[in-house]
Amino acid sequence: MTANANLSCRTASEPVDVREVGTIDYLEAWELQRTYADARADETGPDTMLLLEHPSVYTAGKRTQPEDRPTDGTPVIDVDRGGRITWHGPGQLVGYPLVKLADPVDVVQYVRRIEEALIHVCETFGVHTGRVDGRSGVWLPADDRGPERKIAAIGIRVQRGVTMHGFELNCNADLSAFDRIVPCGISDAGTTSLSQELGREVPVSEALPYARDAVLAALDGDLPVSDDRWLARQQPSAPGVTFALQN
Repeated sequence: MTANANLSCRTASEPVDVREVGTIDYLEAWELQRTYADARADETGPDTMLLLEHPSVYTAGKRTQPEDRPTDGTPVIDVDRGGRITWHGPGQLVGYPLVKLADPVDVVQYVRRIEEALIHVCETFGVHTGRVDGRSGVWLPADDRGPERKIAAIGIRVQRGVTMHGFELNCNADLSAFDRIVPCGISDAGTTSLSQELGREVPVSEALPYARDAVLAALDGDLPVSDDRWLARQQPSAPGVTFALQN
């Protein structure tokens, strides 16, 4: 078990204010994030988590390379999170925890906690997932159904000790949107969803309460990070690091 796994990674002891936003434009949600994050950093607002869906949109983190982007001129929004390019859209649960991390700030452990939460959600649905060494997010191992594939992605930013951006979990999204880009800059793996793995429709509304509860539990140490979640595989050829830290 990871050190301090049973402790909260948050400064505050008060509950996180969870807001289920519904479907919201990406730029509007980004501005909403800034508002809540600034309030938290200024100690004028609580830790908050936004849970939502976006209309179809591509967003590019700081490490995005030209070859990752769509070749047909599809618009891409450049953002201030770590990582590379990804897609958001209907059928994908997006979560933005805006929480002040305890000192000393440990970005990697924060990412591991979000991964743990999403692994737990997938297990709740009966989908076996885990971590991949050198890559963030939640993965299914290669098997007779297909290559190694990503079901949840994480890309964050930490500024003034407060987290921004967050995670995405593919529920019943149209995965063909990923075909136009190199998702997260990783070209040797695929993407998948709860619906695709289970062979039935799993809407965002079904997954949301499980994700909400698991993320809150992981942040507060009630769902500790386990060291046995790593998938056995060969060393990846691309790192896929997806976070950024700014003082």
